[in-house]
Amino acid sequence: MSYLAKNYNRKKISFKYGKGSYLYSNDNKKYLDFVQGIAVNSLGHAHPKLIKAIKDQSKKLWHVSNAFLIPEGERLAKKLCQKTFADYVMFQNSGAEATEASIKVARRYFYSIGKPNKNRILCIKNSFHGRTIASIFASGSKKMTEGFGPRVPGFYHIDFKSRKPRFPNLRNRIKKNTAAIMIETILGEGGVKPIPDTCLKYLRKICNEKKILLICDEVQSGISRSGDFFAFEKSRVVPDIVPIAKGIGGGFPIGAVLMNKKVAAGMTPGTHGSTFGGNPLAMAVGNAVMDIVSSKKFLNNVKKSSKYFFLNLNKLKEKYPGIIKEIRGRGLLIGIQLHTDQTKFIKKLMDNKLLTIRAAENVVRILPPLNVKTKEIDIALKIIDKVCSEIK
Repeated sequence: MSYLAKNYNRKKISFKYGKGSYLYSNDNKKYLDFVQGIAVNSLGHAHPKLIKAIKDQSKKLWHVSNAFLIPEGERLAKKLCQKTFADYVMFQNSGAEATEASIKVARRYFYSIGKPNKNRILCIKNSFHGRTIASIFASGSKKMTEGFGPRVPGFYHIDFKSRKPRFPNLRNRIKKNTAAIMIETILGEGGVKPIPDTCLKYLRKICNEKKILLICDEVQSGISRSGDFFAFEKSRVVPDIVPIAKGIGGGFPIGAVLMNKKVAAGMTPGTHGSTFGGNPLAMAVGNAVMDIVSSKKFLNNVKKSSKYFFLNLNKLKEKYPGIIKEIRGRGLLIGIQLHTDQTKFIKKLMDNKLLTIRAAENVVRILPPLNVKTKEIDIALKIIDKVCSEIK
């Protein structure tokens, strides 16, 4: 009997250890892990530099209150600001915390300039911003919000279309009390759908015209996952607020809100806090991850791996047009949209020792570590080819 709550539909498998791109199960089977904690283990399992960072810091100091200075956090914040648009960083523990804190930053900014009624957040319908009570209503999915009423006010939604116009009636949806537009730069749970650069530019233009804020949720797509440090960088758009998590900890719980100087001015002492956010142990790991994933060489390798993976996945799409509908995504955030049953396909991949995960729109999501080897991509391609041939 398990004493864990039944809020997860867990597969009947457990693992005793991981190394790089692989997981090793308790029944002594080896799996190629292209889930990696859902884009969390950016450097794979048990990376030696992260082990060293945890080991060294654990001998000194694990936790201290944010009532005191935390030098490890100061170092990580400096690295993030020097690498990105941000002027300030506020550390959290997860992606959901980071998106909720981003909403607070946006609302508090308008409050601080004498416009407290500008507090509504416009989001993409059926996006994903976390599973806390506010973030599920920001996402707007019926499946996620059902049974969790009353509805949390302050969120309303626009559709993101696969064809132009991408955001129909956007201007009409922005009201006097709108504070911000919040989007995932790449919709992850929603089907691995990148927001085109032209659309990001359009959103930034509208935000400038309406004097509202742009929040780009990079929890899943950020920290080099897209081949750029942030997915929005390719468009040259500069957001006001960016929540991050997942990859920045390399498997250790870290979240953060990056923000410009203008909006950060509203976050005065007492406006937000996190008991564990920015603790020395987490910050030591974050610094170690940042030192690796932010280099130009590392990013170029992500682009190279992505190009190779997409090229060969599209060859499989041509080979199996009745099974694979579309290859989508960016960098190493990849989706295979199927004509066939998604659940059965994922199970067959798992039976062949390749781990993947679902997304909306009948998409199989592929999330290898960012330092994945070409030979590991080849193994995955071979397994996908085999499963397609068996279904065909």
